[in-house]
Amino acid sequence: MSQGVDHVAAGLVACLPALNRYVKQGIDRELPYPALPERQLALLQYVAEHDGATVHQASEALRMMPNNVSALVTRLTEAGLLERHRDDTDKRVAHLRVTAKSRQRIGEVENIAATQLASALRTLTDGDRDALGSALGALEALTRHLRDHSA
Repeated sequence: MSQGVDHVAAGLVACLPALNRYVKQGIDRELPYPALPERQLALLQYVAEHDGATVHQASEALRMMPNNVSALVTRLTEAGLLERHRDDTDKRVAHLRVTAKSRQRIGEVENIAATQLASALRTLTDGDRDALGSALGALEALTRHLRDHSA
């Protein structure tokens, strides 16, 4: 059994970064403006999913130092992609929200990626598409496990 697990692990290690790289390259080619650096995009996506999150919450979720997240927040705020709202009870705490411009850009990136992947999926056999569809739940569970257990 462990050889099967080792084989799957090695295959994922080889395949997933390449898949991500090719999708990112496709996004970069199609965007009408320069793509955001990966960490900035990750922060925007996190805040879009966790409206009102604090810098501390984002830094923990993204496994980044709070001062690095704070610097990203400053850049994204200056670019009109993120807003800071002071906490009513603790003025030292800021709650983060993405702007309409940011939501639009996140949507554009997701649409480009989905279109690119759908096009590639159409070139596969029905069996390969079915296998990938069946694996989605397991990949999501694997992602959750890695997120929850990585330091």
